[in-house]
Amino acid sequence: MIKHNFKKLTIWQDSMDLCDLIYKYTETLPVKEKYNLISQLDRCSVSVPSNIAEGSGKRTNIHFAEFLTTALTSCYEMETQLLICERRKYGNEIELKNVLNKVEVLQKQISNFRDKILNQK
Repeated sequence: MIKHNFKKLTIWQDSMDLCDLIYKYTETLPVKEKYNLISQLDRCSVSVPSNIAEGSGKRTNIHFAEFLTTALTSCYEMETQLLICERRKYGNEIELKNVLNKVEVLQKQISNFRDKILNQK
């Protein structure tokens, strides 16, 4: 296994940037969503880079890939919650579209990276 410094991984850096965007976006959501969508979105956004970092310290690429899968599933959960916000017409529409786009890009990046490390010899 090739050891990865998570801080140098583009997927970790991009997920940290996305986390910042999510926190900024959730600040605009209705107060009544504090314990629902706001909490869920914030926790998902933290989960993604956290799982990438944690997985980078595992012994094998297979173990690392499991944590990347968890990060990816958190991205899908985050996307669903953002789509709920879209349906509820919460927040700034342009900002929401931007965040959704970044989530989709990150999903592809994580998936591609996971496939790459699983195919390493």
